[in-house]
Amino acid sequence: MAVRSALVVGGGIGGLAAAGALARTGWQVTLLERADRLRAGRAALLLWPNGVRALRALGLGAGLEAISTPVAAGGIRRPDGQWLRQPGVGDLSTAPVVVHRADLHDAFIATLGDEIDIRTGVEVRALRPGADRPTVSDARSTWEADLVVAADGADSVVRRRLAPASTLVSAGYAAWRAVIPWFRAPHVGAPLGGETIGGGHRFVHASLGERGSSGGSSRGGIYWTATVPGAARPEPPETQLMLLRRWFAGWHAPISDLLAATEPDDLVQEPVRDLRPLPPVFAYPAGIGGYVLLGDAAHALTTHLGQGPGLALEDAATLQAVLRGAIPGRSLVDSLEEYNRQRHPRAERVTSLARRLDAAIQSRGVAARFAPRLLERSTAAAADWHPGA
Repeated sequence: MAVRSALVVGGGIGGLAAAGALARTGWQVTLLERADRLRAGRAALLLWPNGVRALRALGLGAGLEAISTPVAAGGIRRPDGQWLRQPGVGDLSTAPVVVHRADLHDAFIATLGDEIDIRTGVEVRALRPGADRPTVSDARSTWEADLVVAADGADSVVRRRLAPASTLVSAGYAAWRAVIPWFRAPHVGAPLGGETIGGGHRFVHASLGERGSSGGSSRGGIYWTATVPGAARPEPPETQLMLLRRWFAGWHAPISDLLAATEPDDLVQEPVRDLRPLPPVFAYPAGIGGYVLLGDAAHALTTHLGQGPGLALEDAATLQAVLRGAIPGRSLVDSLEEYNRQRHPRAERVTSLARRLDAAIQSRGVAARFAPRLLERSTAAAADWHPGA
């Protein structure tokens, strides 16, 4: 088979997954990253079963058990501790796992191989969709290939050029994540895991590894995420943490204890936005190949459903499958159309679920009573994806 070339723009979860997948299936890959080096994201994330299945389809499932922790069925409470949904026995096959972003990053890096050309400090500013081959450029250089994979995040330059009508809209709430090392929370007892909803606020916590298993490592401990109504906070982390402690004061244990054990450097605030409308397609033919949108560049999601990483991994696994035998020309263009056929309806469905869930959790009226049931149904529906389906 002739050499097939791909440019992957962006070195986040989706970009690393796509770059490794293409390289392992015979593509010559160049990875363009805006930062001065490939960096792991901070804190941790939840991976639902669809994300785990996608990792396995990408050939990365073997080491997942070593870096992830199943999330126990901790139930859903009100701020005063009253149960909205009692904790159950929990089916680990349908529950998420929590994994530190640095561990997931390391797993991707370990599988990239030496054949991938990694270029850092490259901020893509322009592209030429009408050229004979997909082409991108920064202020100094131009690259062309048979395929360009836009994995450059919610603020994607590539998407803004290809689908200018899709814009980022604030979800109306702010979100934070943190991982507290075990040694800093010795008095927080088990079981750890669960979520609390009230007044438009939400707090979720889970164990990351076993207590004592990671010693002083910052990669093990207690993971938590919190959301509050309003815009992102511009204050420094010290002030943000003070506000979080105030907003969640009086909430049931161990929430106050977890916030008390959190330090400003642990705190990661993330913008909560989604794309409205979604791009009309996720694949754009260009000459003998084309551009594809992947991850947040295609379908930036809000926080409550927790499907941003999972959908990006699904995208990468699907791209790997449809491009396995594709060659530049009609074969590659048809494969990109198949990628769009599989991924666009899926993204529309999950985006709809995320927006409905946001509305229920942020509501302070009658709709708030239905939030726990909608949360369970929405997360189950969003996680119901299998490779090749």
